[in-house]
Amino acid sequence: MNFYIKQLKIAEKVLLAALFIFVIEFTFPHGVLASELYRTSTDGPVQYSLTSVKNDTNNLNPALPISLEKKPRIVRYITATAYSSTVDQCDDTPFITANGNHVRDGIIAANFLPFGTKVKIPELYGDKIFSVEDRMNSKYHYRIDVWMPDRESAVVFGSKYIKIEIY
Repeated sequence: MNFYIKQLKIAEKVLLAALFIFVIEFTFPHGVLASELYRTSTDGPVQYSLTSVKNDTNNLNPALPISLEKKPRIVRYITATAYSSTVDQCDDTPFITANGNHVRDGIIAANFLPFGTKVKIPELYGDKIFSVEDRMNSKYHYRIDVWMPDRESAVVFGSKYIKIEIY
């Protein structure tokens, strides 16, 4: 019996050590990677790059790289409509999207794009980024449906032929 208790205590210590290493590993950045990060351009947008060896401490900048303006993968002209969370426009769980999240501002429904795809509608919303998290009726394939908080907003939105940028 004592043998099993000793084994259990050893296993507990090993598990705690592994947990400690895991937390430290993912909480603090690696010194080697942080020392390799440096600024490569002073004109225009700030750009960072990684090199194999960089010992110049004057240019050392441990900040993460700043995302530069991304260009869309695809630009498409498509019909856009709007919907709200009502049972007659959705299924029996109107406040839950097709991928299981609660509805919120910035959600669109689309059948031709995978869940999580980021979309901009520059003509109507500028640089606002929408996420595909819902689906539409299967008869609407190349169309998007923008979620609105109430039915009146969806009716006012109507149906529009617009340009979307898919990222």
